Amino acid sequence: MITTPNQTMLALHHLTIPATRFPASPPLHKHHPRRRLHLPAGKPEHSHYVAATALWDYQLLFMSQRLETSQAITLHPVQGSLPRDFPSGTYYLTGPGQMSDDHGSMVSPLDGHGYLRVFEVDGENGTVRYQGKYVRTEVWEEEYDVVNASWRFSHRGPFSVLKGGKVVGNVKVMKNVANTSVLWWGGRLFCLWEGGVPYEIDKRSLDTIGRFDIELGTGGDRLVDDGVGDVLDVVAGMLKPVLYGIFRMPPRRILSHYKIDSRRNRLLVVSCNAEDMLLPRSHFTFYEFDPNFNLLQTREFSIDDHLMIHDWAFTDTRYILFGNRVKLDASGSIRAISGLSPMISALSVNPGKQTTPIYLLPRFDTTDGSWRVPVEAPTQLWLLHAANAFDTQDEENGNLCIRIHATACSYQWFKFHQLFGYKWQSGWLDPSLMNANKGEAGLLPHLVQVSINLDARGHCQKCSVEPLSEHWTGPSDFLAINPEYAATRNTYVYAVAASGFHPALPHFPFDTVLKLNTLDKSVRVWYTGSRRFVGEPVFIPREPAAEDDGYLLMVEYAVSVQRCYLVVLNPKRIGEADALVARFEVPKFLTFPYGFHGIWVSKT
Repeated sequence: MITTPNQTMLALHHLTIPATRFPASPPLHKHHPRRRLHLPAGKPEHSHYVAATALWDYQLLFMSQRLETSQAITLHPVQGSLPRDFPSGTYYLTGPGQMSDDHGSMVSPLDGHGYLRVFEVDGENGTVRYQGKYVRTEVWEEEYDVVNASWRFSHRGPFSVLKGGKVVGNVKVMKNVANTSVLWWGGRLFCLWEGGVPYEIDKRSLDTIGRFDIELGTGGDRLVDDGVGDVLDVVAGMLKPVLYGIFRMPPRRILSHYKIDSRRNRLLVVSCNAEDMLLPRSHFTFYEFDPNFNLLQTREFSIDDHLMIHDWAFTDTRYILFGNRVKLDASGSIRAISGLSPMISALSVNPGKQTTPIYLLPRFDTTDGSWRVPVEAPTQLWLLHAANAFDTQDEENGNLCIRIHATACSYQWFKFHQLFGYKWQSGWLDPSLMNANKGEAGLLPHLVQVSINLDARGHCQKCSVEPLSEHWTGPSDFLAINPEYAATRNTYVYAVAASGFHPALPHFPFDTVLKLNTLDKSVRVWYTGSRRFVGEPVFIPREPAAEDDGYLLMVEYAVSVQRCYLVVLNPKRIGEADALVARFEVPKFLTFPYGFHGIWVSKT
């Protein structure tokens, strides 16, 4: 059982990680001017992880990658090897690839052009092959000059400001760069963005096929909160021509986070209306598809509140939304329209209530009206990512207990226009904006368990929020579980976290992998090493097997040597010296920026 994160990490560090000297400043590719960084003056000292080194490392973590691969490249294992029982399949990871153009503009990583990283694993022969290619979105076609191999950003995107492009009057806000998540469904591959149409990718060549207009349909059950009035319908009708025509926003924004109901073999997708970004109400429409993309059902919910949703959860009978409350920001709107700040500055978080509304929306029972009154969690949470949700029923009295495992942060910390430390004026990312001052780490993303007790009529009797484990309460995010346990009771949750070893980067980027036992609350950790960071883990199950029997895949970003590695861990051995199964090296010239979300697709 772990006592404190720092004690455990320190013990593991001394046990398994040899001491290393920090190398000199990582060499820049001066022969390749497009990869050159322009950082504030200051030379890192070798003996201490000082602020200058931290700033340098943070820029390297998000350095753009212009190169693509025309064919797969076999990766060299620098440590360990794949065991003979490793399943064959492909790990797809997406994220930003290009964030700086050749005319002085730098965009937020959230607006960076989507770059698909693909690791094809041959378990029988123990080999890994890598490919990297941009998603040819409509924005990519406009902003990239194929003839001259140069970039000129013209779309400001929601989270950025252009220095070398049009600033005032630039209505190119909806910048669908397909950089957020990857979907494999019905034997087809897609890249998604938060608020646009998915792009289909050829699964063999990785060429972009084009926009995939999912047939969302207009039928299904429409469930409306009685509090939503006709006045807002009139205002919405006035906004639609402006949003659809001038700003070219799609009528319905598909969220990048989807869910797979493996028991029913269904894809669950949710969309929201474009005009709801500016109105004190929210429409959420849930769609369920079979493996052939046949629409099986639609449920639309209209809620009398101004909400912004990034991720959500589901159980066997409900969709679950945490109400991240937002409001229009008058001064921010003026700055955004004038081009002095990102367009997202027109919105700000709304901390007016100290509780968090949780909407339990019925998947199948259209007669259940209890969803109209949200469950109020006793603390104020901004939900970031959900790992799992499930319910258990008391057969004697019919009462239901719903549990959600997720990461959430404080409204006080979450600032739309500064995510990932974006500072468009300076041309570099400020890591201090993703970290916190001493004593404020609790504001940052952290693991929580939300428990909701309902009576037989669906009325809430109690709602509680507690750390997923009291043995690790520090900053963490990017959750994973064994996908076979989605919407059912699970024991293990995996996440990445910050060890706190880096004085100038104590909370982000993440350098540690956690394995949390939700039953006994124990925590086991794996630390990647000095000046190395890790992204979202993906669990690969072995069949048939115990819940934690399988492998964890993730990318390690070794900024000190400007390299990326595909890392394979044994989940059962996390916390032990032999947790690392293998580490495969991506060639240095193909090193890519920090990725967002990925998936594993088994060959079978």
